[in-house]
Amino acid sequence: MAAESATGPRPLVVGVLPGQHPEVLQTAASLAKRLAAPMICVHVDEASYLVEWDPARTAHRSSLHRDADDAEVREATQALKSGIGASVEELGVEWTLRTLPGDPARAIGRLAAEAGALMIVVGTPERGVGHRISAALNGSVAAWLSHHQELPVLIVPVAEK
Repeated sequence: MAAESATGPRPLVVGVLPGQHPEVLQTAASLAKRLAAPMICVHVDEASYLVEWDPARTAHRSSLHRDADDAEVREATQALKSGIGASVEELGVEWTLRTLPGDPARAIGRLAAEAGALMIVVGTPERGVGHRISAALNGSVAAWLSHHQELPVLIVPVAEK
């Protein structure tokens, strides 16, 4: 039985990306169905930035609750909504999508804490030299979350092709 707060079941927070392998969403949706938990899918727009600049301070509210909504963001959001819906519709899982600014690992972690999530679900980094260089320079979201979260983090591997 899923743990429930005063407002209902605690959600699973699921990191999503455009073009992401379907295993991540399918695994998260299957788990959410078993736990009778909703999913909060979160996409982090790395091209945006956080409002705060002082790392010793907590995040400014504008960083967590984005108001700006330009055409590019709306287009990416609609594509993600369609992909999520197609991946999880047969399971009948309740889900929402949030687009946040800033560093992906920290934004996902903050949202999970704010939402009182049961756990965080993310995929493994993409294969290939370009993605390895990016992970080396920017760090892996999955690795950062697994080392800095108090919540359980489920890292879903991408199936070998």
